[in-house]
Parts: sequence; structure tokens; C-alpha cells
Amino acid sequence: MDGMLRAECLSRNYNSHALPIVSNTPLLLQCPPVKTLGVIPSRYGAQRFPGKPLALIAGKPLVQRVYEQARLARRLDAIVVATDDERIAAAVRGFGGEVVMTPPDCPSGTDRAALVAGERDADIIVNIQGDEPLMRPEMIDSLVDGLAADAGCGMATLARRIESPELLANPNVVKVVFAANGNALYFSRHPIPYVRDAAAAAAHYKHLGIYAYRREFLLKFVALPPSPLEKTEKLEQLRALENGFSIKVLVTSHDSVGVDTPEDIKLVENILRTTP
Repeated sequence: MDGMLRAECLSRNYNSHALPIVSNTPLLLQCPPVKTLGVIPSRYGAQRFPGKPLALIAGKPLVQRVYEQARLARRLDAIVVATDDERIAAAVRGFGGEVVMTPPDCPSGTDRAALVAGERDADIIVNIQGDEPLMRPEMIDSLVDGLAADAGCGMATLARRIESPELLANPNVVKVVFAANGNALYFSRHPIPYVRDAAAAAAHYKHLGIYAYRREFLLKFVALPPSPLEKTEKLEQLRALENGFSIKVLVTSHDSVGVDTPEDIKLVENILRTTP
């Protein structure tokens, strides 16, 4: 990579006067090439929606919808589904996807991703939520590029500005605040920052639950015990902050709709019908 392009790439993260913005333009040629692996954790026994990965969305299982979206990302060299359920594994093999079987006692999708990472030769691991069928491939690409450009950071994620008061008040929508250099300060289910003076201008950001990790950091992260704030908010990423690690937050204009309940399927199907 020539010096000017590298400087431009690095400036997106080190410019202290501007927040890092995820561009809609592919950044494949702007950052150093790395080996990247996308991992889609998928389990059958979700409490609110058992069998969710196999639920049909416009004729295709949810896990297939997520896999096909991830396959469109230019910055992923390989994609695997990590599951402990043979029904999910059979469905993945049925549409031509790669599957890795993981133990049923994995405490989280991150732990499943780490188990796969431990056996694979990859520099960056992208943990793609298995219930996000509308995750845009550009979001994955920009997340990989953002982490690859910051050699001192082990973990990165995405956020989108909140415009709706209903979303801001919803505890199921995780909020994030971050510093001028893009490093996360805190994640919470509560609206943050708190606006004490109604006349003050404040920007609020929704955290999008997709992560990119450097392989060595991911393996270190899952070896740490759950932290106090993590257990309080039920937010795994707080474990990294409580242990003094940085999380790069990249702002995107795109959003994603998760499938948490059977009712969400109709919402996603409506979006698929109306989106070009």
C-alpha cells in the first residue's frame, strides 16, 4: 500500500476532531489485506423463540438469510455457522454453507466464535449475529476495515444515531457513548448520555450487535471472567471496558432489524418486499 493511501486509512480512526464514519463506499482497496473469518453463532434453544434459526423468512430459514447476506461482504475470506444443534447443521449443509459443531454448554455466541477462531488461521474474526437477516454487507466490510486500520485496537463494533424517542427509551435497544477518537466510553440499556438541560443538544447512538476481533484478543477476551457491570447490564462487551481494553465504535448510516420473536418475522418480510 502506498503511503498516501495508508495515511488516509489511518486518519479515519486517529483524527481526534472527527468521529469515524462508516462510508457507503467499499474500502477494500484502501486498507491492508488481512485474513478474515465470519462466524455466525446459531443455537436452537432461544428462550423467547425456540427453533428461531430455522424459522422461515420469505421461504428461507433465518440462518440462511444471515449467511447469504454475509456472503456478499467483500472483506470476508470465509464464513462458518457455529452451532451445537444437528438440525441447524443439516439446514446449513443443505444450502451449501459451512458449519462447525460446538459444545452445547457454550455460554455465549462469542464463546462459539472463539472456539472456531482457535482452530482457524485468520487475523480478524467477525462475530455476526445469527438473528440479523438484514445486516448489510457494507457494514461488515467497513467494520473489518476500521479494525484493520487501527493496529492498537483488538475489538470494533458499529453504532447508528438514534432519531426516535421510543428507541431511546427501549431497554432492548442498547445505547453507546464514545470518545472523540471513536473509542467506546460505555454501553447501557438506559438512555445515555442523560440530558439534564433540555436546551442542550445531545446525540444518542444505538449499538448494533456485530463485532470484529483480532484473533489473539478474542481468545484472551473469552478467558476473562464475567465482570460486575457486564452482569448488571447483561452486556458482554462491558467486560472488555472493565478490563481496560478499547472498543472502536464506527458510526454507520445503516440499520439492522433483529428477529427476537415470531412477530418480528412479518416485519422483516415486509422490509424485504419493499426494499429494492
